Amino acid sequence: MSLEELVSKYIASTERVLNELSFVDGDTRITADSARRVVESAKAYLQDAKYYRDRKRFEVSLASVAYCEGLLDALKMLGVVKFEWPKRRQNVK
Repeated sequence: MSLEELVSKYIASTERVLNELSFVDGDTRITADSARRVVESAKAYLQDAKYYRDRKRFEVSLASVAYCEGLLDALKMLGVVKFEWPKRRQNVK
């Protein structure tokens, strides 16, 4: 699999999660507003990943989408959002 294909798969997977995640109400020390700010940062990293992918700068694109995924995973681990990563990553550009 080429780096371009890998980047495209990560981007498609992350887009799906951002579209499907839900915020968890409950007893957390992190406010929903704080979580939303982190999600907005994740979305910005995803846009960066697309920008660099389209300009054939795949290493930068991969780093950006990986950071986006890390932010989302952190929110999930903290219990403030719910989502599941797709089982099969789709190659969507």
